[in-house]
Amino acid sequence: MQRTLKRWNQYPYMTIGLIVINFIVFGLMTISGGSENTQTLLKFGAIFKPFILQNGEWWRLVSGTFIHIGITHIVLNMVTLYFVGVQIENLFGHFKFLIIYFLAGIFGNLVSLVFGNPLALSAGASGAIFGLFGIWLMLGESFHQNPYIHAMARQLGLFVVLALVSSLMESGIDVYAHVGGMLGGFLIGYLVGVPRLGKIEISKRVIASVTLVVLFGVAVWALIGR
Repeated sequence: MQRTLKRWNQYPYMTIGLIVINFIVFGLMTISGGSENTQTLLKFGAIFKPFILQNGEWWRLVSGTFIHIGITHIVLNMVTLYFVGVQIENLFGHFKFLIIYFLAGIFGNLVSLVFGNPLALSAGASGAIFGLFGIWLMLGESFHQNPYIHAMARQLGLFVVLALVSSLMESGIDVYAHVGGMLGGFLIGYLVGVPRLGKIEISKRVIASVTLVVLFGVAVWALIGR
């Protein structure tokens, strides 16, 4: 019984659950008008700055992470989420993984709203996924003495640089959400900690936590104050 519980506890059911929910939402959008239809995107909760600020629909900061525009968009995001999410969920645990995922996604969307096109319609799990990349950068900084962590952090760091450069060169990609999500994930990693690997210096956790709260506050103030 204990082995079964331990094996179940190690199963990445949060990552799998998120992927399933994303595909369910995509399927519902497809039969409701199409995932590339503007009205369908707005109906299902895509991020649109006027609706958020004028109608108070802040819930779109979360719902937008489950909305994808076209089959290529969702397939690429979900494949990436699986391979990165499984590792992060195994290292941090189910609950902390969800905290990282959603907070990074929300922060990425906030950054996008502050700096992006005010009339753009955006959606996707990219901000949250880049938050998981940010986690690996945090792990690489805090546990660089671990050969596996060091190697993975270097590989993913290179991938992130290439992905960001690609985002800048292609139109229609929300690079602000990517950068914001990655920064959010990097800071959130210090906040939640990762006991399965070891302790993180208290000073780093305090600085990261304060910085995260301040950045969240500044982003919201920048939006509301405009």
